[in-house]
Amino acid sequence: MTRPGRPAGPATETEEAVLTAALDVLLTEGATALTPQRLHLITGVARTTIYRHWPTPRAFLSALIDVAPHPPARPTGDPVADLHTEVDLLCNRLRDKPVAAFLQALVTASAGDPSCVELRQRYVMDLLAPFRGAVRAIGVRGAERVEEVVMAIVSPLLVDALLLDRPADRDRAQRAVDDFLSRVGS
Repeated sequence: MTRPGRPAGPATETEEAVLTAALDVLLTEGATALTPQRLHLITGVARTTIYRHWPTPRAFLSALIDVAPHPPARPTGDPVADLHTEVDLLCNRLRDKPVAAFLQALVTASAGDPSCVELRQRYVMDLLAPFRGAVRAIGVRGAERVEEVVMAIVSPLLVDALLLDRPADRDRAQRAVDDFLSRVGS
């Protein structure tokens, strides 16, 4: 039996139009520009519809994280090659701007809205998950040790992209992987 009233979520076409516009606004104007009024002007979708489903910039950021996952590379069976591949993929994602710009928007949003901190952390954890898997596949044990290795590889890339506004240094990151591998004897 169907219940009368409004549907639980927006129609697929409406959701796609609003979230595509939201991503564009986020990447070009930042998180503070993510308002239902602004997205209504861009998409023509009724403000009430936008307010109902995405009442805050945080709601837009959460929805964008949900629809834009970063799938890891398929494991090749060679954990060393897989770790190097993950470095290349992250460098490409940071170079092509959506990841770096999205991270910058999450940092900005977190400064103004503490509830966005959890979103920023979730997004970064999603970016780091393939690295953790690759490091574990090489044979590193213990959550703290895995985290230490992952941060040694990834942190300089994020500093380059987010704080220094320069391309992630792929060669340095690959050297960090090689240095780690030489220490573990792989």
